[in-house]
Parts: sequence; C-alpha cells; structure tokens
Amino acid sequence: MTKTLIIAEKPSVAQDIVRALTPTAGKFEKLAEHFENERYVVTSAVGHLVEIKAPEEYDVKRGKWSFAHLPVVPPHFDLAPIDKAKSRLSAVVKLAKRKDVSELINACDAGREGELIFRLIEQYAAGAKTTLGKPIRRLWLQSMTPQAIRDGFEKLRSDEQMQGLAHAARSRSEADWLVGINGTRAMTAFNSRDGGFFLTTVGRVQTPTLSIVVEREEKIRKHVARDYWEIKAGFAAAAGDYEAKWFDPKYKKGDDPDARADRLWNEAQANAIADAVLGKSGTVTEESKPSSQSCPGLYDLTTLQREANGRFGFSAKTTLSLAQALYEKHKVLTYPRTDSRHLPEDYLAVVKDTFKMLADEDLPGPLRALTQHARKGLNEGYVKPSKRVFDNAKVSDHFAIIPTLQAPKSLSEAEAKLYDLVVKRFIAVFYPSAEFQVTTRITQVEAMGHTHHFQTNGKVLVNAGWLAVYGKEAQTDDDKDTTLVPVQPGETVANEHISVNALKTRPPARYTEATLLSAMEGAGKTIDDDELREAMAEKGLGTPATRAQTIEGLITEKYMLREGRELIPTAKAFQLMTLLRGLDVEDLTKPELTGAWEHQLAEMEHGRLSREKFMEGIAAMAERIVKKAKEYDRDTIPGDYATLKARCPNCGGVVKENYRRFTCTGAEGSTGAGPSQAGRTPSGGGAGIPAPGGAESEGCGFSITKIPASRSFELAEVETFLTDKKVGPLEGFRSKAGWPFTAELKLVRDDEIANWKLEFDFGDDAKAGEGEGEAVDFSGQESLGNCPKCKGHVYEYGSNYLCEHAVGANVTCDFKTGKIILTQPISHDEVGKLLRTGKTALFDGFVSNRTKRKFKAMLVWDEKEGKVGFEFEPRGDKGAKGAPAAKKTAGRKVAAKKAA
Repeated sequence: MTKTLIIAEKPSVAQDIVRALTPTAGKFEKLAEHFENERYVVTSAVGHLVEIKAPEEYDVKRGKWSFAHLPVVPPHFDLAPIDKAKSRLSAVVKLAKRKDVSELINACDAGREGELIFRLIEQYAAGAKTTLGKPIRRLWLQSMTPQAIRDGFEKLRSDEQMQGLAHAARSRSEADWLVGINGTRAMTAFNSRDGGFFLTTVGRVQTPTLSIVVEREEKIRKHVARDYWEIKAGFAAAAGDYEAKWFDPKYKKGDDPDARADRLWNEAQANAIADAVLGKSGTVTEESKPSSQSCPGLYDLTTLQREANGRFGFSAKTTLSLAQALYEKHKVLTYPRTDSRHLPEDYLAVVKDTFKMLADEDLPGPLRALTQHARKGLNEGYVKPSKRVFDNAKVSDHFAIIPTLQAPKSLSEAEAKLYDLVVKRFIAVFYPSAEFQVTTRITQVEAMGHTHHFQTNGKVLVNAGWLAVYGKEAQTDDDKDTTLVPVQPGETVANEHISVNALKTRPPARYTEATLLSAMEGAGKTIDDDELREAMAEKGLGTPATRAQTIEGLITEKYMLREGRELIPTAKAFQLMTLLRGLDVEDLTKPELTGAWEHQLAEMEHGRLSREKFMEGIAAMAERIVKKAKEYDRDTIPGDYATLKARCPNCGGVVKENYRRFTCTGAEGSTGAGPSQAGRTPSGGGAGIPAPGGAESEGCGFSITKIPASRSFELAEVETFLTDKKVGPLEGFRSKAGWPFTAELKLVRDDEIANWKLEFDFGDDAKAGEGEGEAVDFSGQESLGNCPKCKGHVYEYGSNYLCEHAVGANVTCDFKTGKIILTQPISHDEVGKLLRTGKTALFDGFVSNRTKRKFKAMLVWDEKEGKVGFEFEPRGDKGAKGAPAAKKTAGRKVAAKKAA
C-alpha cells in the first residue's frame, strides 16, 4: 500500500496536522523524525533546509573579488544544505525517496517563502533529475484549528495551480543573490583597488534601510537651529486659576516645516504681545465633546519589536529571540514571525478557551494581575466576532501573535515582560473603547486694538474601557488627565502672569530600532509610482522575520553604531551612499527597487510575466552595476564633500575631501566642494601618499587617506589630526589579518617626498613587550605610582600605562592597562588612584563590545587574577524622587533661552 508524505514547515505544524487527521485517518505512530500511519507520513522542515549557490566554477573566493571575475551571472543555481539543518534535511529526503511514498503534499506555510522551502527540498532530493517524479499537491492553510486543517485537506490545490507562486519564489531568491553578490563584489573591488580588502556589502533590503538612516543623519547635520518664542499666560477665573498658550488662529500649514500656530519668529513681537496682555481681562469660550479611543490591533512581529524597544529597550533581535523561546521552548505564544495583526474567522472558540486559561490558571508573579481582566472579559461577553480581530482576508502566511492554551510556568524576567505585553494586548483588544471628555478652552484678550488668543486643552478619562487592562502604564505625559477648573459661558477672567519662552528648533530625531522598524514597514508608502506603491502595500522593506537580522547585519558590517537606543550611521555608511549615488546606481538605495520586484513577482504569480523575462532583467541590472563601477577612477566619484577648517600642514592651503582622501587644493582651493560641511560623506581607501593627478591635485601634493587600517575618519577627528598633527588613541582599526587594534595617528615630515604623511604610533608596545626593544628612557616623565606586581614605577607609554620593567631589552613584568578602555579615556589622576588604592572613581563612558551599550563601572586591581578588571556600581537608593514645586509668582516672567 502506498502512502502520502506531508512536509510541513515547522515541527509544531506537523503535530497540529497529525492531531487534526487522527479522527479521520487513524492513529499515528510517533517516530524519531516523523509521524506515520497506514495512509500518511508526516514530517517537517525547520524553516529553510537548503540554500541556492552558484556552480563551483562561478564561486570566486573572497580574496579574488576583482573586476576581472565580475559580473557573476551563472546559467543555473546549484543547491547546498544549510549546515545547521543537515540532519533534518537528510531525514526528510530519505522519507521523500521511500518507494512506498507515491505522493507529496506541500504543507509549508501559505506564502511565497513556504513554497520556496518545499520546492528546494524536493529539487535537492531529486539530485541530478529535475524532480522526484512524484505527484505534488498543496495544502493551503490560514487557520490552524483541527477543522480548518481537515477542510484544507478536502481542498488540496494541484501542482499546476502553484507554478506561478513557485516561479516567483525561486526568482525572488535568485534575484537577491545576483544583486547582492555582484553589488557587494563590485563595490568591494572598487574600494580595494589600492590594495587591502575593504568589504562593502550591498543588498536589496539592507542598502535602502541604510539609506533611510543616512538621509535622516544628513538632515540632522544640515539642520540650522532657528530661534523662536512661545508665550504662556496664567488666568484667574472665579473657580480657580488655569494656564494657557498663545496661538495664531489664522495659521495654516505651509512650506516652512518648523512653523507652528504657537510659534513666533520675532522676539520683539512676542514681548509686545506679552506686555499688551499682562494684567488685562479676557473672555472665555469653551467646547467640550466626548471622544473614544479603541485598543490598537493585535501584535505582528514588527509591532511587537517596536513596542518592546520603546518600552524595555529590547533590540529587534532580542525581541525575536524571546518570542521564539516563548513559542518553541515554553509553548505559550503562537508563531512569532508573522506580518498579520488579525486572526482567522474560525478562531472565536480558541480565543474564548485562551481567556478561560488566563482567568483560571495561577499565573506567576506580576502576570497574576491579568487574571481579573480575563475573567471580566468572559463574564461581560467582550469576546465576540469582530472584523477588527477576525478577518481571513488579512491573515497571510500566519496570524497575529497571541497566547496559546499553555499556561506559563518558569519564564525569565525578560520573557515574562514580553509575554505580559502580548497577553495585555490580546485581552485589551476585545474590551470596549476608552471614553474621554475633551475640552478646548479659548481665552481672548483685547489689547491695543488687537485680539490675542490663548488655548488650554483638557482631557478627562470618563470610562477606562481597554485602558483598565494596562492601568497607569497606558498614561503618557501627553495623555495624563487634565481637569480644568470650570468657567461659566462668557466669563471674564483676569491675566495674572505671562512669560515669553525663548526656544530653538530641533533637528529630526535619530532613528531607534523602534522607529527604524516602522520606517522599514512603511517604506512603500513613500513611493510615488501607484503600481509600485500598491505592490509594496503591507510589505515594506524585508519581512517581519528578517528586519531584525537586517539591522544587526548593518551594525556588524560597521555601517551603523548603536548608542543607547539611537542608531547612528558611520563614515562607512556615508561612503557607500556617496559611491552608489556617484556611480549612478542609486536605485540600490531606494525602496522602489523592492516595489518594482514585488510588482513583477505578483505578475508572475498570476501568469502575466515569465520567469525567464524577469531573470533577464535582473541579470542586466547586475551587469550594469559592475559596468558603472568599472567606469570610474577612485578619486573621480562625484559627491557632496566637505571643505575642512584645518589648513594644509605643508603649505597652509585649503584641504578638501574627495571620495577616498583629504587633499590639499592650494591656497584658494582649486575646485569642487563648497564651504559647507553639512552632508559630508566620508569614505575612502588607500595609503597615506600624495593624491594621483586630477581635478583636486593643484595643491602642494599633501594627501591622506580617509580610511586608515579599515577605520574611517570622522570629521572632527581629521580636523584635530591636521591641527595638532596627532589624534587618539583611537579604537576600531583592523590589521590585514582582520585583528582589531587601538593606536594613535600622527603626521610626520618625510624629507624624501618633501611633505607630511600619516603614520601609526603604537609606542613600540608590541616589540617592547617581546623583550626585543631598546632601553626606554622615562627620566622626562613623572611616575604615576608603584606597579602592583613588582613595585616598579608606572609610566605612560604609547597607548598604555605600564610598568617600567614591562618594556626594554630585559622584560621582567607584564603590568599594563590602556589609556582608553572600551571608549572610556583613563586620566593620569585615575591611574594614580588605581595604583594607590586599588580602585578608580566611577566612570560612565564604557561601551560594551558585545551589546554596544554604555555602562558604569570602576576599574579595580584584581590581585588574584593579576590584572585590572571592572567593579560595578552597587545597587541602592537612587535618591529621593521629585523636587519641591516652584512657588507661584505674579507678573511678567521671561524664560531663559533653552533647547526645545
């Protein structure tokens, strides 16, 4: 008797299928890698088991990434097992090849990626053949209830019906490979022309994401703060006092992005209004109306990552890892890698059962407070059908993230926080809307022939509704209840005091992971082309499952730094944007590329575009990227470059930036970049030697690279370097072997070229440390203290503080500690304190190499380990909360100027 092999995408789905089929197909036996009965064999992948790769003859190794080997457009793609999934792949292939298996059912997730997972497994199992030659049918599920699974088996789709989706899945995968490989190798080859290996990665999702961050940083750098003034006044009514802010009722939004109804751009005008209103009487009009607010929808992965970052500071990667653990290990959440915020329409019973579990189970610790809300939801009948929650049309491969019927038992603190976030949203989404009474009060003061308007807003929570589930957590500074003192219609009020506050406009905020995830998700909304925008609707850049990986990849490749919660693009990021813009391959930086692909892939799914034609277009794009990179010399890339304030150390001429270097351009500056340093795009490669001939070489020949030892100069650093002829110690350099190191840079006079050149200054630490150096003369230095190891004297030397016996020809001690440790400078005084007392003061500028987050610690001498280590601040009282309120003063007040 022959059997049908069912291949699911995940083990949990395989188990769901077995449970659903058991009543109709009979009991299954559970074996090591699959379930089996007389009719079916059920197994699963664990996501992707196979990846595409170029044939061996096209697989150019990293050290040979030159233009001679580009473009790489193989005639076909081979397959290779993913290392960590080899055993699972072997088991699935073995089942697929069984002689008693006569048919395959693709039960992978209902979408393009699920189709690709199955098709690659089947192709790999076929080996030299194109297919296994066994019939294939498709199980298409959007709901995982047992009845929905059984219904799905009654409506299996034919292989012919799935060919469009299969072609689109393969094409997207191969297109990403072609553009990523050719783009990365071409940009790397371009930046490595002068020697070395400057890895410069690009990708369809990665590069537009980076462009979003760089464009924001360019706006921040170009921002010029503007002074403006706000007027606040206090009025006395019969029932009490209230505050109000001046505004212009005729204001209309225009071209000025900084303009607001309550901003004045002239200090004299602001003071004139304040002087005119002070002490005058005004009349009050008031409008009060009810307002309601519904609970936001259930979580998809991106929304969950965004809120966890904003509330707890979790990175997108951390949130995904926690959600995956809650799904796989604890089995208390549904599958997290989803882009849907809705549930299938047949899930009402499942939701009610989950509410019962939350109401009846003894939840651990702080989760216990949720029990009463789940019980109330059941008792009040809140759980009922609603398109806001249950909508098949808005369920994609997976439905929203919700708790399962499994109660949590032993969660870590971080896991409990994330579970609490999901459960609160799950309960609250069924609760009634929150109801507010919103009041807008306008106070009009007639003075000097003008009517001046002041506005006060009040918002009172009348019925908490879903906000009750969140308690005070739902309140923000903007949402706190503002109960206004009552006034009578047309009541006359007296002005008691008025203040003019001098403020400055702020640049846009840097991206955090939360806001960058939002920008990636909504990237398609900024596209002008209607067809492309429609194609990217509900998609954005990347998928919920890959966005965290994209952000982490940009950080790993040193395109971005994580400082606190902010993401800051590096000099390398600006370099890449300059290169792509200059080469006229800027489409790699735009979400329109994804939009165009999505549009064409949708056409392919519906049979209106052939796979061959699409891939021809992708191959042509890869070839164009390589061709453009070959056309330019290194220093001729156009760009918006900086003119430095510091002058040439050789002739006093103007130093300007080009793509790779900072170059003297003569007394007046020969060409090119204007005086503005905004939008500077640091970049480069090459050694510290005079620039080759070209438009920027009319100066004295002085030139330095912008990327010494794979580390890009920041603008402030190169200004200091040219002015002081030294800078550092700086971290982040890498040797040719890839090892990180810290060093000072210095400008030294080279008589052979009659000019100055850049050199590294290591203080001869390495040579001296091996006992091969010459004797070191410390007579010109004052000892910082006694060595804790041998009681010799400790001095500053190179990029370290070290024992006098740790250098020279006869090394007898190895005590050494850095002048900069994890970006924190260590002063002479603190080293002296460490040597005297064994401990420094508390520093707050250390930055973890692993997490890139700042931390506070003291340096301490560890006698047992024989080295300097960290001691962290003891946890204790953080000080009294709050401060005495300022006493109220009547009359005219002028606020000091401050940033706004």
